[in-house]
Amino acid sequence: MLYLIVKALISGVVIAAASELSKRSPGLGALLVSLPLVSVLAMIWLWRDTGDPARIADHARATFWLVLPSLPMFLVLPGLMLRGVTFWPALGLSCLLTLTLYLAMIRVLAWLGIVL
Repeated sequence: MLYLIVKALISGVVIAAASELSKRSPGLGALLVSLPLVSVLAMIWLWRDTGDPARIADHARATFWLVLPSLPMFLVLPGLMLRGVTFWPALGLSCLLTLTLYLAMIRVLAWLGIVL
């Protein structure tokens, strides 16, 4: 149980740091969140929990494919907001787009024989 709490605390500190840094400097905050910190932490926790190189490799490969459909969100959200859509609806629409693109990516990858 202590291990789970430590994982949550470390992961939470990264998110809180990104949020605080973004208040002071949007560019530096964006740089911090653009780093694959969540993926790196997940791989560290997965390695510690399993020690399985194949599982780490599968995780990294799946992460690569699933990052791609998430990228348009970072253009659609500001585009909607700059056109007068308020934050929550813009975020909701951006998330809906991302979910749709995730599903499409999973289908395309399955069609290509790539299993996540």
